[in-house]
Amino acid sequence: MRRTSPPLIATVFLALVSSLGAQTVTLKPGDTGLKVEIDGKLFTEYHTKDVPRPFLYPIIGGAGENVVRNFPMVQDVAGEAKDHKHHRGLWFAHGSVNDMDFWSEEKDFGRQEHVQFSEVNATGNKGSFVADTKWVAPNGKVQLTDSRKITVTALPEGEKYIDFDITLKATEGEVIFGDTKEGTMAIRLSSGLSLKGEGAAGRAYNSGTDKNKDVWGKRAPWVAYYGPDPKGNVVGVVMFEHTKNFRAPTWWHARDYGLFAANPFGIHDFEAKKDEKHLGDHKLAKGESLTLRYRFYFSKGKPTPTPLAAKFTEYSAQ
Repeated sequence: MRRTSPPLIATVFLALVSSLGAQTVTLKPGDTGLKVEIDGKLFTEYHTKDVPRPFLYPIIGGAGENVVRNFPMVQDVAGEAKDHKHHRGLWFAHGSVNDMDFWSEEKDFGRQEHVQFSEVNATGNKGSFVADTKWVAPNGKVQLTDSRKITVTALPEGEKYIDFDITLKATEGEVIFGDTKEGTMAIRLSSGLSLKGEGAAGRAYNSGTDKNKDVWGKRAPWVAYYGPDPKGNVVGVVMFEHTKNFRAPTWWHARDYGLFAANPFGIHDFEAKKDEKHLGDHKLAKGESLTLRYRFYFSKGKPTPTPLAAKFTEYSAQ
């Protein structure tokens, strides 16, 4: 009987381990948008139908559980806060665009309407798509358009990246992004990752020395939150902004109740310069555009500063 040599056995074993660890991203049309699956299981869905603005929900964290608040998409989840109904999953919006509110869902707010998907691709552990969007005033007039490329990368041990690259386009005329803290690249975290409220057990820190609620209003290239997911597993949610972004490093509208947002426009709020209410305004003339890039990292276990700094350096080089 022929015997298999030890080196061959080792090679076969390593190949088997590699195949078991392989992750495959697929993109599928859903009833309300576009679904992103990893190894056949839902990771997130980009919702576009019958919503005030597109958003990603749920988002399955590094330990296999949803790490964003369910409300208002799912009502009456035990222990969840019901404040700020406009905090839907992961989204991009701003509270002052040509003096109109595109952030909240109060009276006479602006809406973002999905136009089309393109460049929908998935290969191996990575999938991406482009979504075109128009920003529509309460009177029905389009104020601007955008093109957003969303890329999902499945990492080992259940961790993931979401890259969110958005190009804002003044296609209809002049656009002014006003100075307000209400914005902009945002995610609403689940109760366990929040710093206060029922079930809160989270912590936060930035790339500097600021911790917990003190990260609000500070400039930093990244901020990390961590805490237990709904099943008690410690996980992290980190947002990096690219070094080439407008006004980098950005200010953070990162609250202790679970809102976690990067905002390059709200200078007078963040810097407490109440008499300079237009300090952070930014104007795009007709035909101009502005591109902003962000990366979300969903970790398994507590994210720590040294590996995060390395991940930020790697991202910044792209």
